[in-house]
Amino acid sequence: MDFFVPIIIIGLLVIITILLIFFEQIIGGNAEKSVTINNNVKIPVQGDETVLNTLNKEKIFIPSACGGKATCGFCKFKLIGGGGDLKPTEEPFMSEQEKKDGVRLSCQVKVRGDLQIEIPEEMMNAKEYHSKVVGLDDLTHDIKLLKVELIEPDHMDFKPGQYAQLRVPGIEVIRAYSIASNPKDKSHLEFIIRMVPKGKATSFVHKALDIGDKLILTGPYGDFFLQEESDKEIICIAGGSGKAPIRSILSYLKDQGMPRKVKYFFGAKTKKDLYYTEEFRALEKQFPNFKYIPALSEPLKEDNWDGEVGLITDVVNKHCPDLTNSEAYLCGSPGMIDACCNVLENNKINKDFIYFDKF
Repeated sequence: MDFFVPIIIIGLLVIITILLIFFEQIIGGNAEKSVTINNNVKIPVQGDETVLNTLNKEKIFIPSACGGKATCGFCKFKLIGGGGDLKPTEEPFMSEQEKKDGVRLSCQVKVRGDLQIEIPEEMMNAKEYHSKVVGLDDLTHDIKLLKVELIEPDHMDFKPGQYAQLRVPGIEVIRAYSIASNPKDKSHLEFIIRMVPKGKATSFVHKALDIGDKLILTGPYGDFFLQEESDKEIICIAGGSGKAPIRSILSYLKDQGMPRKVKYFFGAKTKKDLYYTEEFRALEKQFPNFKYIPALSEPLKEDNWDGEVGLITDVVNKHCPDLTNSEAYLCGSPGMIDACCNVLENNKINKDFIYFDKF
């Protein structure tokens, strides 16, 4: 008899679980609910979708670089009413202030009742774009320039520094990439994409994509963009494919006659990891208030490198001891960005004037 007790208990638990799922579908999944956005847009909902999927179906595109797997932390929104408690999967992405403010991940909150939410107004303007590949160029041994032509809609209004998301066809992987091109060309977008070992999206771009292929993008996204109303001196810091948004910002400033003083620090490992050097050297000659400062952390003997050597944070510290009247634009790995923020703040920059996106 004792042998059958665990089997009976397991059987009862299975039955209870099935009944709970059944009643949840009956009560929550099929009942009509609604999501009210920014107190003025109301979406009727049936089913048991996440907020992320619900909004996507309504062509409201919240950024989600991981495709809804709770690994990127991009798809944040403010929950005003409903939705339940914060989940353990969300906690690593939330600051204490965000927790107090009711910020949640839209990929983790399901619409099981009426919800009231807030999202930035600019996200209401993000669209889905059908595009065609018109350029694929090798910039270094592991970095490509991808150029697309927008077909429908046929143009995108974006601010220099913002990003778009690329959907990999077939496997529905979504990745965020900063726009590298000049915002005055609204019908073409350029992206600088570095090969990531075992990366599904970067492998697709580097190994499978070809001229003429069709791609679906969404955007624009991001509050990392040039602060046009400011007259502060600009410090730009990037590494690897982080050149992308800085290149867009500098293209825009070039068209304006480079009205502000700019120092651009770029960190690489060896000389073969540098690219667009001639482009930025030409910009230096054209505008005396622009300075390009590349640095190699591990130059090879055959590089014959006579420029700056060391970590980019040390080079910034050397050239910028007082940043009281400056603002900074950073793009690189999360670790690099954190280290740069420490150096910049130690050198008297106001942390409110440090702008970046962490991909």
